[in-house]
Amino acid sequence: MPFINVKTNAAVPSDKETAIKTALGQAISAIPGKSESWLMVGIEPEHILYFKGDNAPAAMVEVSIYGSTDSSSMNTLTSKITAILNEYLSIEPSRIYVKYSQTPDWGWNGSNF
Repeated sequence: MPFINVKTNAAVPSDKETAIKTALGQAISAIPGKSESWLMVGIEPEHILYFKGDNAPAAMVEVSIYGSTDSSSMNTLTSKITAILNEYLSIEPSRIYVKYSQTPDWGWNGSNF
């Protein structure tokens, strides 16, 4: 039950939106036990976002994970996420933050796991 939310000040054409969603679906497997079959992806393009005092292309990515994982897996996923956003939106990895949240509580389908 992971959720990846991408906020960016860049425009995201629909073809790139689909490509990013697909690439993130493959990348989530860097976290043991996670797959695209339970992944929810949010993409918020043209978000008002300033980084280091300017509005050059940047992104804030939030990854929420049911359960926990190790820092090595998160590091691998961060590398994949920054590469994806660089490839499809030309955002430099140095202008991307990735925040992780892990929780033992996750609701779905009217109840919690």
